[in-house]
Amino acid sequence: QVQLVESGGGLVQAGGSLRLSCSASGRTFTAYGMGWFRQGPGKERDFVAGITWSGDDTYYRSSVKGRFTISRANAKNTVYLQMNSLKPEDTAVYFCAATVGDGSSPNWENYHYWGQGTQVTVSS
Repeated sequence: QVQLVESGGGLVQAGGSLRLSCSASGRTFTAYGMGWFRQGPGKERDFVAGITWSGDDTYYRSSVKGRFTISRANAKNTVYLQMNSLKPEDTAVYFCAATVGDGSSPNWENYHYWGQGTQVTVSS
């Protein structure tokens, strides 16, 4: 079992920045690829970014490339999502998730453990 807890969400104006953190406990953190997903009101859960266990490879949905950066600190059992140049359409609940895969899959069904989510609201 892996327990995941997100933090860092909040309300920000368009153009602003937030950094989300996801702290993991339980089984060996480096056994898992990690991903960030988001779900807006009435929308499906969408892949945002993923990272391999080593951090050597990262993956992004096209709409956040160049604005968001995923990273991980294995010594701290933590994965981060730095979000810059935020837009109102980025408003959603953001979830981190762990997979025994490499973190490249955009399919939420391939992720085995989930956090409770953190709300990000971007005002125009």
